[in-house]
Amino acid sequence: MRAIQLREFGGADAIEVVEIADPTPGEGEVVVDVVRSGVNFADTHQTRNDYLSGQELPLIPGTEVVGATADGRRVVALTGTGGYAEKVAVPEAMLIPVPDEVDDEQAAGALVQGLTAMALVKRMARIEPGETIVIEAAAGGTGTLAVQVAKGAGARVIGLASSAEKRALVESLGADATVDSRAQDLRGGILAANDGRKVDAVLHMSGGDAFDAELAALAPLGRMVVFGNASRENRQVSTGELLQGSKAVMGFWLVHVLARQDLAVPLIGELLGALATGALRVTIGGVYPLSEAARAHRALESRASTGKLLLDPSR
Repeated sequence: MRAIQLREFGGADAIEVVEIADPTPGEGEVVVDVVRSGVNFADTHQTRNDYLSGQELPLIPGTEVVGATADGRRVVALTGTGGYAEKVAVPEAMLIPVPDEVDDEQAAGALVQGLTAMALVKRMARIEPGETIVIEAAAGGTGTLAVQVAKGAGARVIGLASSAEKRALVESLGADATVDSRAQDLRGGILAANDGRKVDAVLHMSGGDAFDAELAALAPLGRMVVFGNASRENRQVSTGELLQGSKAVMGFWLVHVLARQDLAVPLIGELLGALATGALRVTIGGVYPLSEAARAHRALESRASTGKLLLDPSR
């Protein structure tokens, strides 16, 4: 089968298309013929081995796939690694049936980022009707879904995005206001978008100076949820500042939700149900041939993309 493989770490430059043996399923595993592979920002960390968990070489990146089993079931699955391939062996317990009303691209695009968006808004930020939430990278895969989830929860949504085109997309999804994420005075831009008032929640994934600006824009009893560090620039938080402002800063990694069946199962059911009824829609930003996985990664890292990026293993 064809697959993307790394024999050394080095980001997109280390990505290679190779021919390797089909996977041999272990006990309790099923081979899935992959129709689409999801591309996530975490995958770019995998290729550099600077993610939250260490990677081993040789590495086939990719954490989510949609496809079919030998007995004809349409399924979506989280794979950990190995998703950038024509076939992948997955534990039977990790296979999730795809409703007939949900097409392959919506299914592939929703699992990781949809669960992330739902957990961020509902579990971590605990947004309530009438509160204001700021969503970073609002035109990205997770962001476009988080905007919809937050609006569905009754929030006022301010989306951050780096271009007029991206901001228009975010507004079309229901955001009440948008702000240029690269503005020199990001704090001022956020406050202006909220009629001069501080905000109740922030979903943060960029790191660096934006963290400081967004924390300063957070109201008393506000919650900042950190779910990424795209700039790879870490920040430290003053406990005194947290106390004085009654602010909370929380980290989020989806793996901890997936480890809890009592949290993951209801969220997955809610997510697939929302996709089936059309209440939630994945914005597909591009479907790349498997052979162009490196180009997809560069588009993601350069912020040139919008919505969810997918790979087509048949090309």
